[in-house]
Amino acid sequence: MLKTWKQARVGILLAVTTALSLPIAAQAQDDQGPLGYPVVGPYVNVMGGFNIKANPSVKNLSTSLRPLSSGLSTPNLNFSTNIGGAGLAGLGWGFGNGLRAEVEFDYRGNGISRISGQPRGFGASTRAGGSEQLWGPMFNVLYDFNGLSPFVVPYVGLGAGYQRTHLSDFLAIGSNGTTLGSNDTRASFAAQGIVGAAFPIPSVPGLSLIADYRILGLTGTRTFNAALTTPTAGGGRSFVPGTMQLGHEYNNTFMFGVRWNFGVTPPPPPPAPVAAPAPAPARSYLVFFDWDKATLTDRARQIVKEAADNSTHVQVTRIEVNGYTDTSGTAKYNMGLSVRRAQAVANELVRDGVPKDVISIQGFGETHLLVPTGPGVREPQNRRVEIIIR
Repeated sequence: MLKTWKQARVGILLAVTTALSLPIAAQAQDDQGPLGYPVVGPYVNVMGGFNIKANPSVKNLSTSLRPLSSGLSTPNLNFSTNIGGAGLAGLGWGFGNGLRAEVEFDYRGNGISRISGQPRGFGASTRAGGSEQLWGPMFNVLYDFNGLSPFVVPYVGLGAGYQRTHLSDFLAIGSNGTTLGSNDTRASFAAQGIVGAAFPIPSVPGLSLIADYRILGLTGTRTFNAALTTPTAGGGRSFVPGTMQLGHEYNNTFMFGVRWNFGVTPPPPPPAPVAAPAPAPARSYLVFFDWDKATLTDRARQIVKEAADNSTHVQVTRIEVNGYTDTSGTAKYNMGLSVRRAQAVANELVRDGVPKDVISIQGFGETHLLVPTGPGVREPQNRRVEIIIR
C-alpha cells in the first residue's frame, strides 16, 4: 500500500507539472504583452481548498489493545477518511529574481468514516466517526518562472515544518459492539512539495490569483492515547486504556487564493512622443539686376552676403536660387538670362561660405512677374533673383 501510494505521488507531481508548464511555454511564444513582474519585497497570501488524505495506517497498538490485531505488532488497519477542507495564511519575501521565502500557518481537516483492513475483534464490519485535524507552521522556499507569459507565472516549491495531529472524538464501532476511541493530539515533523501558478491582475499591480497543489507528508510515527471498550456478559462494558500508533501520512491538497505584493507600483507610462519642432519659416532675399545684365552690383553682393551669413544661424535643408527677367526680349532669351542671373548669385553664395550641395538653381524667364506688365516692358522690379532659405 505504501509503495503504491509513493508511486502515485510521483505520478501526480509529474502530471501537474507537465500540465502547467507545457501549455504556458507554448503560449509564451505567441504572447506580445508585458511579461509578469517578479515578486519583490514583502507579500501575504491567503488560500482555501480541499484535502484528500491517503488513508493513515495504524502501525501498532499497546498490548492491552491487541485483541484487534491480526498480528502481534502490526494490526494492519487503515483509517478511511472523507474529502475535507484546507486553508492557510502566509507571509513571505520576494527577492526579485524569482526566488521567494515564506512562512505559513495551515489547517487541514478530514472526517473519519470507517476502519478498513483486518480489524479482528470488531466483527464483520467497522464503522467509525470523528475527524483528524492537522495544523501548524511551515517554512517554504519557492521559485517563480517569470517571463514565460504575461498572464500566468508557474512556480514550484519545497517546505518543511511542524504539524500537530488531533484525533477529535475518534470512535470506531464494530458490529459486535466493540469500540476503539481516541481524543488526543500529537506533533511531528512535516515536509511538502508545491506546484502552482499565479495569475497577475493587470488592473491591480501586486495582486495575483494563485492556485496550487501540495503534497504534505508527516514523518515518523505518532502515538495517541486510546481506549478499548467491549460488551460484557452481564450487559455492561469493559474499559481498557492503552495507546494507538499511527504511521506515515500523506495529504494531497488543492488550494486557491490570492497573493498581495506590498509596495508594487504600476510601471511608468511610456514617455509621450516628442513633437517634432515646426520647421523654421522660409526666409527670402531679393537681388536686383540692371537691364540685360547677369552681373552683381555692389548692393547685390551685400544682399547675397547677408543671406549667406544668416543661413549659418538656422538649420538649413536647402537654398533655392530662382532667376527672373522683365518682358523685354524674347521668351527664349529671357529664360537663358534668368538662369545666368541665378547662377551668378549661387556662385557668390559659395564664395561666401555656403555649401554648394544645398543650393538649387532654377530660371523662370519672364514668368512670375513681381510687377505685372505687358510684353516688351523694361521693369526693374522684375529683373531679379530670389534667394529662399528653407
